Amino acid sequence: MKLILLGAPGAGKGTVAKLLTELDGSVQISTGDILRGAVQAGSDLGKQAEAFMNAGDLVPDELIMGIMEKRLQEPDCAKGFLLDGFPRTIPQAEQLKTLLEKINIKLDMAVNIDVPKDVILDRLSTRRTCSNGDCQAIYNVKSNPPKQEGKCDKCGSPVIQREDETKEAISHRLKTYDEKTAPLIGFYDKENMLLTVSATSSDDVINAIKGKLAS
Repeated sequence: MKLILLGAPGAGKGTVAKLLTELDGSVQISTGDILRGAVQAGSDLGKQAEAFMNAGDLVPDELIMGIMEKRLQEPDCAKGFLLDGFPRTIPQAEQLKTLLEKINIKLDMAVNIDVPKDVILDRLSTRRTCSNGDCQAIYNVKSNPPKQEGKCDKCGSPVIQREDETKEAISHRLKTYDEKTAPLIGFYDKENMLLTVSATSSDDVINAIKGKLAS
């Protein structure tokens, strides 16, 4: 399957992507992972991207598209891929459409995971992350707390609340999403490629995607 996953921060895109990869071997691709991979590989594009990242600037679209073009043609994408958190804006979506036509790849659909704002706020503000950069296991103080309070089950490092997961920071991220990324829902609807799933359960989202792919 070749999908774009849309949805606000905390909608569950990462969890859904992980479950889908287990279904058919599709690879989960996030912009962050691609950029980090290009930087680690030391490619020319990676070096250019690193300069922007080190300066705290956004990596320009044309650089991201160049890195994306290489990534989507790597052998592990042959079975399928799930774009998680990309595209983020209409210009990126338009450039992605042109790129996919150029490299002869056809998307199955864009899936919009629609979760109520109060659920997202609750999910993210109760999320905790392992402070060990090599582990980064994710917990939730309500639904999935670590066995020993404040300590990661996997590596024993302290479990922390990320700075971007305080209520104030989450509200700001949701506002940015509404302004920049939510318009993509309309874009893919016009392309007749949109599946909106209003569900808070990852299993419900997976079943809706499987149903649509089978139809």
